[in-house]
Amino acid sequence: MDLFTKCEKYEYVKQMKAAGIYPYFHKLETKQAPEVVMEGKDIIMIGSNNYLGLTSHPEVMEAGIKAIEKYGSGCSGSRFLNGTLDIHVELEKELAEFLRKEDVVTFSTGFQSNLGIISAIAGRTDYILCDKENHASIYDGCRLSFAKMLRYNHSDMEDLERQLQTVPDTAGILIVTDGVFSMGGDICKLPEIVKLAKKYGARVMVDDAHGLGVLGAHGRGTAEHFGLEKEVDIYMGTFSKSLASLGGYMAARKDVCEYVRHNSRPFIFSASITPASVASARAALSILKREPERVKRLADISSYMRNKLKDLGVALRDSGDNTPIIPIYTYFNRRTFIACKMLFERGVYVNSTISPAVPVGSSLIRTSYMATHTEAQMDRAAKEIKAVLDLVKDIDD
Repeated sequence: MDLFTKCEKYEYVKQMKAAGIYPYFHKLETKQAPEVVMEGKDIIMIGSNNYLGLTSHPEVMEAGIKAIEKYGSGCSGSRFLNGTLDIHVELEKELAEFLRKEDVVTFSTGFQSNLGIISAIAGRTDYILCDKENHASIYDGCRLSFAKMLRYNHSDMEDLERQLQTVPDTAGILIVTDGVFSMGGDICKLPEIVKLAKKYGARVMVDDAHGLGVLGAHGRGTAEHFGLEKEVDIYMGTFSKSLASLGGYMAARKDVCEYVRHNSRPFIFSASITPASVASARAALSILKREPERVKRLADISSYMRNKLKDLGVALRDSGDNTPIIPIYTYFNRRTFIACKMLFERGVYVNSTISPAVPVGSSLIRTSYMATHTEAQMDRAAKEIKAVLDLVKDIDD
């Protein structure tokens, strides 16, 4: 069989495009902001991970411009060779200090961070306990590690313990979980995870891509939220969300970071983060430290929108947590695509989420919010969401 046969028979996207309901790759023509221009339309943006609203902050943009002027557009090599700039080292020091960890390793993307951390730290004789709703990059990191992966039901601590009980005493154990789950917006049960880790001699890794700048009084993330900063062995996070840039990081003990630097193939064999991205992330981190009130404002606007939608009778996935990710159930793929198209036409951008990002039959509209959104924008968006959902309620697949 020809290798490309699968490509020729891939009809799903063609069918969506033919029906005029393909929801992806809309062209953004302005900066990421609470309101943007997409394909010539004025749009309220509630489908971005720009949680603190810093991508268009003057200090962040200026830092990126100055970095290009000083260092050029790229590093042209890996951190191992010619690709380490002084600002890479400074960013790692500043982030380690902020997160209260001994050291930080930075990666070129968030996805690459999970690949690089997990594949280096876990090997063939080790076991990884993975929440079923963890991010795809965690799953791929587990595969790349060759460790034995055991999946436990989402946030089911009884199932996690059952899985832990099957691990041989001679094996190393890593429990890895999203801090804030990217689709559901719920927060992991970190206190229970830490307790089980101590009981069974496991290490804990938290993917805080959606937790940094979102949780904790200072925005340090999930562990700060629970008062467990000393109990998490490895933090992973990204610069592409709250820190308004591109890249990712690992924060841990110094010896663990040194091991990863010298054994992580995704780290060793990739070009380093571009100067503008490094400088922008540093500037955003500086603003977060200086203005922790942005974290509270994000929580307040998220709570406002969540309550507004509930008051309108919109069916939300009940996470029980006040994070800036609010998923709205649509259940069917076609309903989801049509709803997203109608919202776009009415001036509201949201993300359509279908399997495999969520279980089959649990399709949803993923909405997410910024500290710089206004209540007036939320009122308009919520009104349109309610109106569209009423119009599509009888559509199935």
